[in-house]
Amino acid sequence: MTPIFITGGTGYIGKRLIKQLVTAGYDITALVRKGSEHKLPQGVRAIIADPFDATSFQQWIPKGATVIQLLGVHHPSPRKKEKFRQVDLRSVKTSADAAAYANAAHFIYVSVAMIENNLMKEYQAIRKEGEAYLLSKGLRCTFIRPWYVLGPGHFWPALLLPFYGVASIFPAWKQKAAGMRLITIGQMLQTLQKAIDSPPPRTRVFEISHIKRKNLPVI
Repeated sequence: MTPIFITGGTGYIGKRLIKQLVTAGYDITALVRKGSEHKLPQGVRAIIADPFDATSFQQWIPKGATVIQLLGVHHPSPRKKEKFRQVDLRSVKTSADAAAYANAAHFIYVSVAMIENNLMKEYQAIRKEGEAYLLSKGLRCTFIRPWYVLGPGHFWPALLLPFYGVASIFPAWKQKAAGMRLITIGQMLQTLQKAIDSPPPRTRVFEISHIKRKNLPVI
């Protein structure tokens, strides 16, 4: 199996993904800051380093590894736009530099749906810039673009489901509503597993419509 190097492994998606991959028998290395290593699930190799300094961890990325970038600001909101640049963008650029140095085989980046949304436009712009930087490094990439992931402790957006039903009736709202559909943590983990198991020839994008499919396409 391809070795895995992951950032954000102590987060909401990261911990669940690591448990899934450990069960499947993958060799996993996770980047963490000092003091957070105890938050990682068992069965993973912890590398204590600075996620904003590629030289502090690039030597720990196995050659030919799949790098998974999950590090970012928790609970994104319009008021956190400065943190998006300081954390999300800096960390993905650093990881891209480290992955290129280590000759990583595949880079998986959890981005965001690129739909028209004035409230979250700064967040979308930062993620788009992150995608562009990864491509500029010549890395083989998979971009996964959810909007909001439902799961334990993250159920409040389910209150918006009636809105999606109403919006689907009106042509002017239908496309925007489709671009903001909610997905579950199970669908997200399935998509990440698919990305790991079938690297693309060059670049691949999983939009919400792909994430919600039971059998994901190879794009």
